[in-house]
Amino acid sequence: MFDETRASLSRLGLPNRDSVDLGPSPKRFADGAQVRVEIPSCEGPRVLRAVLEEAERLDVVLHRVSQGSGIMLMTDAEIKEMAQLGAEAGIEVSLFVGPRAGWDRSPLAKSQTGGIIQSRTWGSEMIVHTVEEVKRAYGLGIRSVLVVDDSLLWVLGEMRKRGDLPADMKFKVSVMAGIGNPVSAMLLEQYGGDTLNVSTDLSVAQLAGLRAATKVPHDIYIEVPDDIGGFVRYYEIPDIILQSSPVYIKFGVRNAPNIYPSGEHIVDTAIKLGRERVRRARIGEEFIARYCPEVIMSVPRVQAEDLAVPKP
Repeated sequence: MFDETRASLSRLGLPNRDSVDLGPSPKRFADGAQVRVEIPSCEGPRVLRAVLEEAERLDVVLHRVSQGSGIMLMTDAEIKEMAQLGAEAGIEVSLFVGPRAGWDRSPLAKSQTGGIIQSRTWGSEMIVHTVEEVKRAYGLGIRSVLVVDDSLLWVLGEMRKRGDLPADMKFKVSVMAGIGNPVSAMLLEQYGGDTLNVSTDLSVAQLAGLRAATKVPHDIYIEVPDDIGGFVRYYEIPDIILQSSPVYIKFGVRNAPNIYPSGEHIVDTAIKLGRERVRRARIGEEFIARYCPEVIMSVPRVQAEDLAVPKP
């Protein structure tokens, strides 16, 4: 059944079914590793300090942190401090590019059925503004930014190719891009995505299909925040690493408030959530040690060529 259509997909170089029969992924990070660890929602230098302290206390291996409130809502001093902290720890620091429609004057983005466009880029002026965000972050030492809109990613990717943006700036595609099939993953890679945060609710078989169609690392939530699914997938860690390598496993926290945009008014909550995410990562790393100790994790503080450690 569907043989002709499946054959057509195969001729396009795409997997033609969701299946782990594709086999374990042979793909790796530049340093030969299969897995790295990311702590998301690291909102500012005070949260980052707490995350690094907790990682040391709990002996958690950490490779990347990401932030969601956006470059726009951080001072130069705060960005510089995050870059310095990341450089000292030997980890990648990825900041979200803004503005975006959901935070702009778009009534559609705020409507009951308009949520799908909240993270889109509205109009040519907003494209200009977002490119300025990337340039500002780079000038302050950051080497990785989060992007949602595929059209914006294409612009940034083309500008990087042409030399209008630095060659060592990395583009991390956000989970809000809704990467749910091999074709969307493949296109975003072609547009310039250096790492793809795929949709949170994909089965291991579906994840295998996305991996077959792409080369760049995937980012996968193991514990998913409530507002993007609320799943808890610790026992799937071995299969996720096996099928999705090279992969960043990410640890959100369920039963927690959305803290975007963050600031001094909720900094205590953001710090506590940051510490708890590190504890969740400790749980995840214990699962790795218990169920798949043979997997290769990137050595901490060793700056692999594909890890966008800040350069303050």
